[in-house]
Amino acid sequence: MALRAPAAIVPEDPPGFVVRTEAQKAAADNGFRLSRGVENGWLRFGSTTAQGDVWIAGVSPTGPWLLALDRAEVAAEIGAAATALVNGPGVAMFVFDTLPPLYAALDRAYRLGVSLPDAPLVQFQAAAENLPRATEAERLVVQRIGQGVFRQALMAYWGGRCPLTGITNPALLRASHIVPWSECTTDAERLDVHNGLLLSALWDAAFDAGLVSFADDGAALVSPTLGAAATAALGAGPGSALQGLTARHRANLAWHRARYGFDTERSH
Repeated sequence: MALRAPAAIVPEDPPGFVVRTEAQKAAADNGFRLSRGVENGWLRFGSTTAQGDVWIAGVSPTGPWLLALDRAEVAAEIGAAATALVNGPGVAMFVFDTLPPLYAALDRAYRLGVSLPDAPLVQFQAAAENLPRATEAERLVVQRIGQGVFRQALMAYWGGRCPLTGITNPALLRASHIVPWSECTTDAERLDVHNGLLLSALWDAAFDAGLVSFADDGAALVSPTLGAAATAALGAGPGSALQGLTARHRANLAWHRARYGFDTERSH
């Protein structure tokens, strides 16, 4: 007996009052407050601060809920598996049984929209385009502007949370370049959020000094020159691992490990 292909998932068209209301609330609560109309059951929303539009639809007033995105780089990091069972707009579509995971995906899409792919670079260029860079003092002013933009982008990308310790207090978080600002060859590299980690202050200091690094799986690597007391203060144990790394993070971390002579077998 031949296997029957899964049925396509079809949104309610036109969306009823409940679907429309829930979609509008989900979009607005997660930064997409500009309503751009509806087509074939999909309600389209945009943002004044995040790049890209999103589409939301519902199969029924109780779900499932559908999300479509128009930016491939955002869709690649949304944290859910795209589906081919939905015909709709954008470059990737996702299905959620209930509203909470839809909210989580929209929140992630918004944070990625303000940090990917070139939003920090565009913001930096607008702020520093006409500033002189002839002297060291002038270059430092430009660098401080760039580092401020970079921090804001990393706060958005990582959701204001250190991906290693879970610390969320902004005063204790640092925007850590993987390849340092001075060793990047272009502003695009300097402002790329995949060249950054939002680390707690102590981990940032150790990482910047080359006393710790991270393996491709996020496991913490500790230099033998770091004393036992400092290692203990960091809390660098077997469970110390970065969460949420992408292939581009890993490429930059490979540079960091090579720069400071880390052996990836030496993890803690």
